[in-house]
Parts: sequence; structure tokens; C-alpha cells
Amino acid sequence: MSPLKITTRDAHTGPVLEITGDLDYATAPELRTALDSLTLAVGQLLVLDLAGLTFCDSTGITIMLAARNLATQRGADIALAAVPTNTLRILSIIGLDRVFTVHPDTTTAMTAGARAC
Repeated sequence: MSPLKITTRDAHTGPVLEITGDLDYATAPELRTALDSLTLAVGQLLVLDLAGLTFCDSTGITIMLAARNLATQRGADIALAAVPTNTLRILSIIGLDRVFTVHPDTTTAMTAGARAC
């Protein structure tokens, strides 16, 4: 089991959360806490950078949906960046690849987000 690490940084398009390690039942509350403390304004883009994600269970997927709901409630958008192949496969199987905007990396997500503004 890899411990979860969440690094938050501000970008010109909005907050970026770099998520590394295992996102599961035991660690999802840490991401929820990070999400609840975000400053996310109308028109901004919240990027979840998953390049370092090593494992994601159904609770992890649920917290990603909670992040999407939070962004929507605040009038912002959300994008997933650098989604690992195994997680992307799960998102595709359950149809969430059509709910989330997925980008190959954070830079691409922010560039697309800047064009949308």
C-alpha cells in the first residue's frame, strides 16, 4: 500500500491537486478534506493530476465525483490529467470517461481550460 499524498498548487486556470499513492476507502477522507479547503471561483478549472496514482478503488472514484460536484456547485469545471491506464479503463467501463474531461497531462488540461475561459 502506497500512502496518499496530495499536493495543492494554484495555476493560472485554477487549483491543481497532484494525487499520488493509493486512493481508497482508508485514504479518501484526506482528498475530501483537501477539496473542502479549496478556493475555487466561478469560471476556474480544477485539475486532478493523477500521474502518481498507484491504486484507485470505488471510494476513490466516488470522491472524484464529489470533486466534480463541488466544481459544478461553485460554477467551475474539472479535468482529470495523466490518468493511469488501469484507472482510465475503470472510468471507461462505468461510463465516467464521458463525464470527466480527461487530458494526457496537467499542462494540456490547463491549456484547454485557458482556451475555454
